[in-house]
Amino acid sequence: MLRSIVNGDDGLPGKLADAPTDGIESDRRLGNVRRMDHTPRSPNVVSLATALLACPSVTPARGPVFDVLSDALIALGFSVDRFVTGDAPDGPVENLLATRAGHGRHLAFAGHLDVVPPGDGWTNDAFAPTERRGLLYGRGAVDMKGAIAAFVAAIPEVTGAPLSLIITGDEEGPATYGTRALIDRMRAHGVAPDFCLVGEPTSAHRLGDTIKIGRRGSVNLWIAVAGLQGHVAYPHLADNPIPRLVAILAEIEAIVLDEGNRWFQASNIEITDITVGNPATNVIPARAEARISIRFNDEHTGAGLVERIEAVVARHDPGAAVTARISGEAFLTKPGPLSALVAAAIERHTGIAPELSTTGGTSDARFLSAVCPTVEFGLLNATMHKLDEAVAIDDLIALTAIYGDIIASVAI
Repeated sequence: MLRSIVNGDDGLPGKLADAPTDGIESDRRLGNVRRMDHTPRSPNVVSLATALLACPSVTPARGPVFDVLSDALIALGFSVDRFVTGDAPDGPVENLLATRAGHGRHLAFAGHLDVVPPGDGWTNDAFAPTERRGLLYGRGAVDMKGAIAAFVAAIPEVTGAPLSLIITGDEEGPATYGTRALIDRMRAHGVAPDFCLVGEPTSAHRLGDTIKIGRRGSVNLWIAVAGLQGHVAYPHLADNPIPRLVAILAEIEAIVLDEGNRWFQASNIEITDITVGNPATNVIPARAEARISIRFNDEHTGAGLVERIEAVVARHDPGAAVTARISGEAFLTKPGPLSALVAAAIERHTGIAPELSTTGGTSDARFLSAVCPTVEFGLLNATMHKLDEAVAIDDLIALTAIYGDIIASVAI
């Protein structure tokens, strides 16, 4: 039986749970998977994951972690294009585009080697991968160096269908010069996949229970209301901007964007910051600012929502400033050949029929969905971004087998 991390009722990592192997034999000493119909032979998934985890790669990632991945792919016959692009403050960023020729449908795998800062309080060094009780610990174990290692380990040595890997060093950061720059590079070099699989940690309670077929869009807006500073005892000589900002936020807070639809939860607007910065008790401030965040489904566009907020602000204060940043639009890859073959591979190896979902935050799939049908599937998300992030070694082995099945299915 395979064992994997599962979430408890509170959504936190719980105990190890048994899961059916469905014909997979684990060799814990070798860290690989033996299958009747397809056997990825090289590299070893645990060894590769450990090597990637040992490279400090807080976003934006550059250098050694790309060296490890590049060496593994070159050994499998890939042409590897590494490039650095972008200027401060969002750059420079290192990216990797690896391709291997073949015949038939072209599958791309997308992911990121950068990780969030580890924070203080780890049991061991976050970049000194450690195995304890069947778990491999290290920052990026599930988000998402483990999935990258599993996909590479699943690649057969004999060329079948065309394959490519789209790997960025900046997904956890601004993502300005990451996957979008890779897409430009793909177009310039004529790399046009038929399907894209993103290795984000989509599984919620056990490996294989969730595939992401879409994501909501995201837009952040900053609202600045100007006034006139003055003494609180002489309000007629000043102009307090706070009441106007409060009125603006009250109207925004009352907006119901939609009730959700078949594939998406309802869109929501959240006030995430209010700033005045006034240290004095007897001074009317000259400026008040707020920030709001909108997560929206496919009933809206980022530009349309920005216009709606601008209209609200203008009704209360035509001179107020609104600055917006659209991080990505909502997207949906409707159930079809790609989600079907991914679901079939999962069910063959886990016995689980995965849920097709669009929940959660944004990912780089929002950019890749404009290139070709794109779905996300990867490890459990129970420990991502947390202290002592860890992946069950059996999950790495099982994910390697599932990815190998997907590669083989696309080639048919």
